[in-house]
Amino acid sequence: MLDPDQAAELAGRFALGDHAVLKGPVAAGRLGDVWRLSTDRGDFAVKDARFPVDPAEVAADAAYQDRVAASGPVDRWYVDALGEPVWRDLVARLHSARAPFAGRLESLLPEVLAAEALLVETDPVQVCHRDLWADNVLRTPDEGLVVLDWENSGPGDPAGELGVVLFEFGQGDDGRMRELFASYVDAGGPARLRTPGDLTMLIAQTGHIARTGCERWLSAATDEERADNAAWVGEFLDEPLTVATVEAILDAAR
Repeated sequence: MLDPDQAAELAGRFALGDHAVLKGPVAAGRLGDVWRLSTDRGDFAVKDARFPVDPAEVAADAAYQDRVAASGPVDRWYVDALGEPVWRDLVARLHSARAPFAGRLESLLPEVLAAEALLVETDPVQVCHRDLWADNVLRTPDEGLVVLDWENSGPGDPAGELGVVLFEFGQGDDGRMRELFASYVDAGGPARLRTPGDLTMLIAQTGHIARTGCERWLSAATDEERADNAAWVGEFLDEPLTVATVEAILDAAR
């Protein structure tokens, strides 16, 4: 757990400026809490992990971020399908453990697999954020926007990132998605969505995130952990990424 007295230490370690003040937690994510570190250089987000952190893994992650900043291949998390065998095995284990959402996931599998069939290989066009879900895009006091949590940034196609934004912030509303896309284009956004394969990042990522929530439910040690992860999976089940969803996003972007 972070302590406000650590403000100067954190700012000095990462050369973030002087007159440091640490406040929080000001937000929370799946893996940890977020604190605000304010210095004479501005405000910075500090993530406080809820689990033990291995220094070697942190160093490896930092080295990875340095590599992706110079571009490279697209991480398979944003490209690969889970595939029917993986999904069927997962559903079977959820049924055995009496997961309350196992039946809903099983009934949705044909739609999930049909969407996965649309996946294509994508080129590393530029460095992308790759995690532009609502939790990471917040309002500033002056009604601007700030994008947080860049630790997953790396090579990607901005078309895929645009698809994520239209899905997440369009909320299934065709008019809302059209307005959002038009605003993106007016602001000089470079990406365009023309084929289902342009939504590869969105389709692959949502599948992997749903699987992670299921696996964490299965390994949860407490009812509170199970409830938290059931809610996570519920987001995927309540607003599934189907072929119809893909077509609606593409229509809004035409």
